[in-house]
Amino acid sequence: MEQITACGVEADSAIAILPQVNEWLASLQPSDCWQHLVRYILKPNHPFALHELLYKTTFFNWDSSQGLPPAWFPSQEQIQATNIAAFMNSLKLDSYLELHAWSAQNRAEFWDITIQHLGIHFQEKYSHIVDLSHGVESPQWLVGARFNIVESCFSAPDDTPAIVFQSNRGSISTMTYGELQSLTNRVANGLVEAGFILGDTIAIVMPMTVESVAIYLGIIKAGCVVVSIADSFAATEIAMRLRLSNARAIFTQSYIVRSGKQLPLYEKAIAANSPRAIVIKTKTGNKETVAFLKLRPDDLIWEDFLSSNPRFDAIPAHPATAINILFSSGTTGEPKAIPWTQTTPIKCAIDAHLHHDIHSGDVVAWHTNLGWMMGPWLIYACLLNKATIALYYGAPTEREYGQFIQDTKVNLLGVVPSLVSQWKTTACMQGLDWSAIKALSSTGECSKPQDMFYLMSLAGYKPIIEYCGGTEIGGGYITGTLVQPCVPSTFTTPALGLDFVILDTEGNSADKGEAFIVPPSIGLSTELLNKDHYQVYFANTPVLPSSTPLRRHGDQIERLPNGYYCARGRVDDTMNLGGIKVSSAEIEQVLNRQPGICESAAIAVSPSQGGPSRLVIYAVVAPEIQQDKTAIMTSLQAAIKQHLNPLFKIYDLVIVDTLPRTASNKVMRRVLREQYCFPIIHKNRL
Repeated sequence: MEQITACGVEADSAIAILPQVNEWLASLQPSDCWQHLVRYILKPNHPFALHELLYKTTFFNWDSSQGLPPAWFPSQEQIQATNIAAFMNSLKLDSYLELHAWSAQNRAEFWDITIQHLGIHFQEKYSHIVDLSHGVESPQWLVGARFNIVESCFSAPDDTPAIVFQSNRGSISTMTYGELQSLTNRVANGLVEAGFILGDTIAIVMPMTVESVAIYLGIIKAGCVVVSIADSFAATEIAMRLRLSNARAIFTQSYIVRSGKQLPLYEKAIAANSPRAIVIKTKTGNKETVAFLKLRPDDLIWEDFLSSNPRFDAIPAHPATAINILFSSGTTGEPKAIPWTQTTPIKCAIDAHLHHDIHSGDVVAWHTNLGWMMGPWLIYACLLNKATIALYYGAPTEREYGQFIQDTKVNLLGVVPSLVSQWKTTACMQGLDWSAIKALSSTGECSKPQDMFYLMSLAGYKPIIEYCGGTEIGGGYITGTLVQPCVPSTFTTPALGLDFVILDTEGNSADKGEAFIVPPSIGLSTELLNKDHYQVYFANTPVLPSSTPLRRHGDQIERLPNGYYCARGRVDDTMNLGGIKVSSAEIEQVLNRQPGICESAAIAVSPSQGGPSRLVIYAVVAPEIQQDKTAIMTSLQAAIKQHLNPLFKIYDLVIVDTLPRTASNKVMRRVLREQYCFPIIHKNRL
């Protein structure tokens, strides 16, 4: 009784539940006991401390060498309702492990079957799935086909909801598939009427809105190429991406509205010396935030750009034709420009269909941006599966976002772990009805088990699909399913249709080490616009006994004794900060320009208890400012906000006399990561 009331439970409630809790603890196996507690006792409005107490008590004898105990077990009924079960039944396979092994060993057949299942529309059908005559490093997918992937995004009935959305402080609205297709066609016609031609690269620097989704689809439908740039980037970063992609135009909006503040976006595009801009006037509710917007001579207001013609015949293309240029971090300071082709969306849709179990009519919310791969992923994951995209225009840290999730009856909720950590700290999502959620998904950075357990508790204990991959994969290479028990912050399987191996520093198979992908797979990139693709991903990588070269990815993965996996950060100098990939070199180039900074090293350090990586700066500084660490840290944070991204937060600054270097004078960031000790945080600092 004292333990339960210490969690913040009222005495009357504690008296009511205690006998039943103790009876189940004494009489049931731990897994059965936990399922009874979740079903009959624990509610989302109970204090989280009670959830933790009962979980730890139920599994107090758990063998910790197996990792954490599962917090969700699928019933046979739940398993049989999944897309994976239907796929297994069609192949007459008895277990998920058999399914994955089959998909990895029969890749051409796997992709052939799944493409047919999605109903991808071809103007000219492929003669065979893949040509490997140039090696697995350069596969040619869907040989002989001609198609435009956007046509397959509108297979749902016209009156089916395509997007449910809530603009800033406005009401919830719906756009149907028919309405979205009409707007997409008006964008495509507007591009043709404005003089853009096949293959032109056109940037989008906007939040995820109804208009930006239609713009994205319209550019591709017209045979042009989207250049995805996050609106949170500083003008210099936007300018770099415009240059790397040779963008001919840019879609943007006047302002971003966040927590009632107007953050200029069109002005930032001008500061980036952008090409011709098409500008949407931002609205709050039903009111425009600005009555008048002064444009450059060649720029256009959205309404003047849009064509009145709602019909457009999609331009068919070769499967390897680029449709979208996205940017992922490199270690040289310049981001890698990665083209997505007509086939990449198929990887997005199949990961969504099988691993996330998205069904026709499902509502999917994933607060993201077209500048990150999860923005385009969300579009294809939903539209190719005839599902509904849920877009909230405000900040995801607001309770209003949780209310939106409740009111739109979201079925799949995607998150970045650091967002969940904020929800847990502020308790802003307590007491909401998220019972419509059937699964959650986490991506972008390493998650913390306690935070993921908290997220599960908010949704009445629904499984979390950990999802790890990258822009150059078009989705995930390691993930989870709804047919296996869910352990917080733990992966259960390589993605279907591909495989990976874990090697130690000597190149031997190991349970902990660097993950290398076994190619080929639809989704894996074959080209970089500004780097040598082979050198980045294949040069000097190990080769399997079958003579298959392995593909470098850079994640450090640990295989647990139970066959599940945990992510252990990166093995290179790339880091994930708030779900955004950035290289150490990019940050250091900004910091080294600041007064008094002689040289710096940026590292990402993972807390010992798990969770998102923390940005730590090691700096050699001028003697006259060495004593003022707080001022230095404030200055460096301001520089990062101005020149890179305000979402990159410095966790700690370590002032040193020198940085450790190799014989060839390279900074040994690995040594700094190993040496770093997290500071003791006292209650008053919390």
